[in-house]
Amino acid sequence: MNADNYQVIESVVLNLSLVLLFVLLGLAIHDVLKKNDVPLVGKVVAYGVLGLGAAGFVAKGIIQLFYSASGVS
Repeated sequence: MNADNYQVIESVVLNLSLVLLFVLLGLAIHDVLKKNDVPLVGKVVAYGVLGLGAAGFVAKGIIQLFYSASGVS
């Protein structure tokens, strides 16, 4: 395999592991919030922070796609 194949495999595995990480974080946050009887405002803040973090990674991926399509390294 050449270097391009390794880069593609690396990026796919990285993206899948980040998705898995955010799913596990969401499940852990849900469990802690459920066991401690947190009010609705606290749940919204906790899930909002997790969602904004995930949105940041999605935005990073989209920006990388546009840069690579335009030839910027």
